[in-house]
Amino acid sequence: MLADTTHIKLAVVASGFQSLEKVLALELNVPVVKKQSDKYDFVLRFTAQGLGLEPVDGRSGAIRVDFAAGKSRHRRVFGGGKGQQLAKAVGMQGSVRPSILDLTAGLGSDAFVLASLGCTVSMVERQPVVRALLKDGLARAELDIDVGDIVASMNLKPGDALSMMDSWHGIAPQVIYLDPMFPHSGKSAQVKKEMAIFRELVGSDPDADLLLAKALALASHRVVVKRPRIAPDLDQHKPMYRLEGKSNRFDIYVNKSFSSK
Repeated sequence: MLADTTHIKLAVVASGFQSLEKVLALELNVPVVKKQSDKYDFVLRFTAQGLGLEPVDGRSGAIRVDFAAGKSRHRRVFGGGKGQQLAKAVGMQGSVRPSILDLTAGLGSDAFVLASLGCTVSMVERQPVVRALLKDGLARAELDIDVGDIVASMNLKPGDALSMMDSWHGIAPQVIYLDPMFPHSGKSAQVKKEMAIFRELVGSDPDADLLLAKALALASHRVVVKRPRIAPDLDQHKPMYRLEGKSNRFDIYVNKSFSSK
């Protein structure tokens, strides 16, 4: 079940990338318009910098995926390597670089960090607009000299998390990574503008609790759940252990140790 975002009005703005605009509009079942209008809440626009999502009210600039610059570059260069909590949470140690299935990929930031540290990452993102942004970011990154080799280890799969796990064939992923949207209330002024827009578009994940049991049944070694620090356990299932930060934590559910034969 997807979060209900049918109230969001969306269009693709014509900006000189006609073939790309037509394909995207068909995929999302939205119109292509000649200019931005307050009839819509958000517009998608192709530029030389890639596909961007823009709130029509101007409260934020375009949201786009750029793995070669900005936050992604900073995390790649200064993020702390395999000593950072994300790396520890998925079980990186020594030469161990587990295969990851990221079932809630979003804009791909955590998947990119894991790939930059040597993991092979398969990604799933069911929200069509977010998926389109991620797909565009991956395509541009493939051509970049600094990150092309990294994104070659990132594979965006079709479908949604629950159906993918139900129909899984072949070798199981060693680690399944979950970062479901958590419904926040109050203190909205403390939420960054970009995240607030993202939440408005995506909504929460009302079926998030259903993911954990299926993930535990599929992952060969562990399931890692990223949560706000004070959020309840997913599906009220206590993890084996946690790694806590200032605002977020990683809940780790272990099926088998990476040192096990």
